[in-house]
Formats: sequence, C-alpha cells, structure tokens
Amino acid sequence: MKIVTIGTGYVGLVTAACLAELGHEVLGLDIDTKKIEVLKSGEIPIYEPGLNELVKKNLKEKRLSFTDKFTNELDGADIIFLAVGTPSKEDGTADLTYIYKAIDSVIANVKSYTIFVLKSTVPIGTNQEINKYIASRLKTPFDVVSNPEFLKEGTAVQDFMKPDRIVIGTENIKASEIMKELYSQLTRNGHPIYVMDPISAETVKYACNLMLALKISYINEMAQICDVIGADIRRVREGIISDTRIGKHFFYPSIGFGGSCFPKDVLALEQFTKSKGIPCVIPAITLEINERQAKWFIDKVVSFFGKDKIKNKTLTIWGTAFKAGTDDIRESPALKIVSGLLEAGATLKIYDPIALENTKTYLKDAKGKFEYANSDMEAITNSDGLVVCTEWLQFRSPDFEKLASNLKDKVIFDGRNLYDPEKLKLYGLKHIGIGISSEKTNQQSVNQQSAS
Repeated sequence: MKIVTIGTGYVGLVTAACLAELGHEVLGLDIDTKKIEVLKSGEIPIYEPGLNELVKKNLKEKRLSFTDKFTNELDGADIIFLAVGTPSKEDGTADLTYIYKAIDSVIANVKSYTIFVLKSTVPIGTNQEINKYIASRLKTPFDVVSNPEFLKEGTAVQDFMKPDRIVIGTENIKASEIMKELYSQLTRNGHPIYVMDPISAETVKYACNLMLALKISYINEMAQICDVIGADIRRVREGIISDTRIGKHFFYPSIGFGGSCFPKDVLALEQFTKSKGIPCVIPAITLEINERQAKWFIDKVVSFFGKDKIKNKTLTIWGTAFKAGTDDIRESPALKIVSGLLEAGATLKIYDPIALENTKTYLKDAKGKFEYANSDMEAITNSDGLVVCTEWLQFRSPDFEKLASNLKDKVIFDGRNLYDPEKLKLYGLKHIGIGISSEKTNQQSVNQQSAS
C-alpha cells in the first residue's frame, strides 16, 4: 500500500519505518525542515533502539522517503496516518490544533478514496468530530479510523512489530478490511487485531494508560506506607505479584512516572470525565500520588542532611530521562528531583548517558548551582552523595569501591531500588531507597553480626 505519515516524532517515525519494513511504500511528512533533512541523510533526531537501522535500511531500499512539502506526492495515498502532537492545554484538555492543521495541509491533494488514521492520542469522540470536519471540506469518499498506538519508548520498534494487540476503530467494513490487510503480516504471526467502534477504540487507549499509571502510583503509595511502618516494599511486592490476577508489569516502586503519555493522558481523561459530569476520581488520585512521590523523595534527601547543611552539599544525579532506553525528558520525575534539590540549595553534578543534551536545554535558565559530567564516574568526583533517578543498565552494577572512596558522606539515594542495602554495607555505603526502611535494615545487619 501507499502510506503517508504526518508527523515524524516517536509515534510517526516508528510507524513509518516499521510499515516500510513490512513492504509498504511510506512517505514521512513533517513541517520541520531541519528534521526532514536529518531523516533524509539516514539519521534520526531521537534516540530509540533499533530505529536508526530500520530507517537507513528502508531509505536505501526506497520503500521509505521523507518530505516537508505538502505536494501532489500525497495523491494516491491509500492511508494517511495523523501522528502529530496533541499537547495538554492549560486546563488539561488535549490540544487538537496540529491534527486539524495536518488535515488542512493535505486535504487538497486527496483525489480518491483515502483512509485517515488517527494514530495520535485524541480525546474520546474525536473520530466523530474529524469525520464531520473532513466531510465539510472533501467531496472524495473517505473514512476516518481510530488506530491507537501502544508503543513504549525504548522498545517501540519491537512493540510495533510484535504487538500485544492492534486496535482498529471503525464501523465501515471496507475500511476495516483495508486496515486488516495493512497489518496482515503481523496478524499472521498470531498477534491479535480487534475491530470495534471508534469511541471504544479511543477509550481503550486512555483506559490502558490510566491502568498502567495507576499501578505505578499504587506501588509507590505502598512504598510510602512501608517506609513508615518498617516493612520492606521488595518483599511486599513479591507477595503481591505472585497473585496472577495482578501481575508484575509496571509494578516497581520509584520516584514516579513521566514521559509524553501517562501524565498527559491521565490529565486529559480527568478533564473529559469532569466535562461529562462523570464522578470519576481515579485519574485525579493517580496524578496526585505521582506528584507527591517526587516531593516525598526530595524530602528524604533533604532530611538526611538537614535543611541548613544541604546548602553546603554537592550531590551527583544519575539519570534525567523519564526512564531508561530513551532521551525523552518530558515530565521526567528525575527533573522534578533536580529542581527540588536545587531549590533546597544543593549543588548538583548531573549525568545521563543519552538525555544530557535535552537536559541542558531544559535547564538552561534554571537557578542554582549545577554542572554536567561526561560520565557516571566523573560525576561522583568530590561529591557528598549519589542520587539515582533513572534505571539505566550501566547504573545497575557500578564500582561500589570507587563510589565509597569518592562519596564524602557515603550515601546513595536510590530512586529506583537498584541496589541491595546489605551489599552496600559491605562497602561502607548507606542506602536510602523507596519503601525500604533504613532503620530496619540497620537492625537486621546488627542481628546478623550478633548471630555469627
């Protein structure tokens, strides 16, 4: 098929490259001229494992191309994917400006039956509104299909090529059959495709993201409880996830969730339910817990040193991306930690293996004392303590002897529970994690020594 993807961000670019890999002729369109030039050269403007290789391969084999021109190249496209941003407005609702601009830009070049696919996350009911909008401007037959994405940054290519499910929202048989054919190579491998009405398809996306965000907020709430009563969240988690009704995925205590999807989509769902008069409290509570989690962790760091003494401390920050495997810092809880510690008066030495350039842009006007390091070990030099915010693989098994010799106060604030407190004690390092009581850990160590 001949495919056009409008928008070459995380979703649009992965969609374009993967569909080209499946054998379709794909044109990626974006108004950002600089981005298009980078893509034409075979490079990508984002970090996503495996994507660069896919783009280069399909450019070379001429199944994939890019343009910033809304020209007659679009004529004859079977499917136009709308994969542009839908950022939050000030009131929390999704801004559809870019969706409508994308439609306006291409509609003059639509000369035959075309399917417009809503790949961007849009408010429930948008499919119907877009249908009316296009119908008022286009005489050619068309259909609007909702096809929500379920890509995780860091594993987006794998998620596209081996999906848990494909959701198609349309009540038109012709459109559903074309979409089934588009994804036929994936469904032949056993990956399920579900065809449903557009409103249900739009709701699936929000329902999934709310559920995943809720799981994270739930385990973080339990971690705070464990921290106070002296329970160990690691053991509690083991007991919970052994229940097959609950499962283990997205169930790790941390400093909170971030990224471009969960915060925005949960907030949008909260505003949507309010606008419809639906008494739904889960979205607001999920966001509240998430916001509180970062503040709680900042308080743990500050209280360890004291409000006055932290102003004389230098702390190392490991990780600023919202999670490992991406350079995305949007709504990153790590940056909430950075901002909170700078506000408390600490001096920071910041390192992230992939997201450092984006971090520099984000913090260009930030107030406080901070600098950037070129490596994780360079960042700990002459530091008083280490704050781990992102779960990068290279942070999981560091040189603990080197950490102990460099960190003046010999303390690690483990925002991802990467380390075993008992192991750190062997190196004289103190561990302050999420839902792991320091007092109880110390007492266990004393008891073990007495027994021996």
